[in-house]
Amino acid sequence: MAEVQKTTQSGEMSQRFIEFVVMHAQNAALFLGQIPNPKTGEGEVNLDLARMFIDQLAMIQEKTRGNLTNEEATILRNTLSNLQMAYVEVARETSKGGVQPEAPEAAPPPKPAEEPSAAQPEPSAPITSSEPETESRKKFTKSYGP
Repeated sequence: MAEVQKTTQSGEMSQRFIEFVVMHAQNAALFLGQIPNPKTGEGEVNLDLARMFIDQLAMIQEKTRGNLTNEEATILRNTLSNLQMAYVEVARETSKGGVQPEAPEAAPPPKPAEEPSAAQPEPSAPITSSEPETESRKKFTKSYGP
């Protein structure tokens, strides 16, 4: 009986993981202009936000390596690969002037740490960490194109 319960819980967790991957993929596709914005009905491109969701999936892939079922690993790998290819295509179109990136209405996307910011930094509470300084500054970044 315990084995049946464990299998059921494992199946539910696997389904939740797949739903998590699909949710992130949908968000990335939305910001790549592949899914129309529900409010406007038009596709919008925001490469910074799309890249954020793609990078999060890549981080999940790295952090869960060896701990996923074959189905989970395949879905994550294929989803990530498809999104990376779509990102490269949209980035190329954008650099040629075909599609103009749109900023979200609520707030501008955060800039990566390596790019200098022209805007004045907003005051915030200091971040404290028990990790060494070099560990806390590591970021998951990948380049998919220009």
